[in-house]
Amino acid sequence: MRDPYEVLGVPRNASAAAIKSAYRKLAKKHHPDSNKNDPKAAARFAEINSANEILGDEEKRKAFDRGEIDAEGKPRFTGFPGGGARGRTGPGGFETYTFRSGGGGPGGFGGGAFEDILNSMFAGGGARAGRAGAGAGPFEFEMGGGGVGVDLDLNVSMTVSLEEAVRGAEKRVRLPTGKELNVKVPAGVTAGQQIRLKGQGETAPGHPPGDLLITINIAPHPYFKVEGSDLRLDLPVTLYEAVLGGKVRVPTLTGAVELSIPKNTSSGRTFRLKGKGLPKTGAANGDLFVTTRIMLPDGNDAELETLMQKWKDARPYNPRSDLA
Repeated sequence: MRDPYEVLGVPRNASAAAIKSAYRKLAKKHHPDSNKNDPKAAARFAEINSANEILGDEEKRKAFDRGEIDAEGKPRFTGFPGGGARGRTGPGGFETYTFRSGGGGPGGFGGGAFEDILNSMFAGGGARAGRAGAGAGPFEFEMGGGGVGVDLDLNVSMTVSLEEAVRGAEKRVRLPTGKELNVKVPAGVTAGQQIRLKGQGETAPGHPPGDLLITINIAPHPYFKVEGSDLRLDLPVTLYEAVLGGKVRVPTLTGAVELSIPKNTSSGRTFRLKGKGLPKTGAANGDLFVTTRIMLPDGNDAELETLMQKWKDARPYNPRSDLA
């Protein structure tokens, strides 16, 4: 990948705001949805996203500027302290580092001793060491299959509704590369759970493709509140339903049910509907807890006010008598 500063077209001393502005303009210009007839649009869009992942993150930007990570955000091997390593690209794309021995005299290592150090450091680690000449030649090693691994997994998030989480659904997800996939969300999925799609991650020569990891988020529901596997619902009731009692319809995730409200039900009274909560693996469903909230009609009602005044005069009571 090209230098991220070059990709976004900003100088190395650009402010965070300038980087953010440049990224937004380029992402909008090269978005695959706006360039459906351009087969290279997705690649450009992915490159822009990758550059922003480096420069848009303060810590990653500093690490890149210091040469600690490359343009793809992967760590660079910078040698060992005091080792005097010089790197070059060897066969197969490996980084080859050459160490000059200091000879057998003061201030240096003897050839055999230094070779022993390399052998002990990289024993079983996939490194290859070679000796060009006793006491004077360079030693070389390559980070092979046992060296630093390549992370080709992709991580994205997906937001589903509470109903979709309970029943399952098929959703479309867009990858950072611009590619879109249809994903089957299993029934009973929970917030924070991950769905793994094998082989749908990034690719690199000589490595199997990575996986796509989708983290599930559940959108807030307009009236249900989730508490573990239980649900809570505030149920509005009229004044006459609270006083006279009656049956009221209560929504659940599997359809409305009837709840019997006893006479003289106060606002804040909670009823438990067993098994009407969220499904649990290997156990009974959670419960739905319904709390009544007495709602008065909108606007002023002269008849209701007259009735309440008569009630107040004839049967006064203080529900706050137990409060200090």
